[in-house]
Amino acid sequence: MVTEISDQTFNQETDKGLVITDFSATWCPPCQMLKPVINNLAEQYDGKVKFTSMDVDENQQVPAAFGIQGIPTLVVKKDGKVIAQLVGFRPEPLLKAQLEKYLAE
Repeated sequence: MVTEISDQTFNQETDKGLVITDFSATWCPPCQMLKPVINNLAEQYDGKVKFTSMDVDENQQVPAAFGIQGIPTLVVKKDGKVIAQLVGFRPEPLLKAQLEKYLAE
């Protein structure tokens, strides 16, 4: 399951464990291509990785704080610390390999 978050809930939703936040917008074709990939990974990694999503049109404070200029952008946090920022669409096998690497660290 992917949890929709906002500027107000970002910190509390992403401060524990391995969390992937998908920064996207409804009008962005690559963002829409990434949604099913994120949903599949959320099912596969249920209990291991938390997946969250933030609409950059409705929430602008957190994306600005991270310097997000292109979407989709995935921000990867582990125990509250940013460990990666992935910009652009990535196919599921590539994202899965990166997730395995983050889980092993």
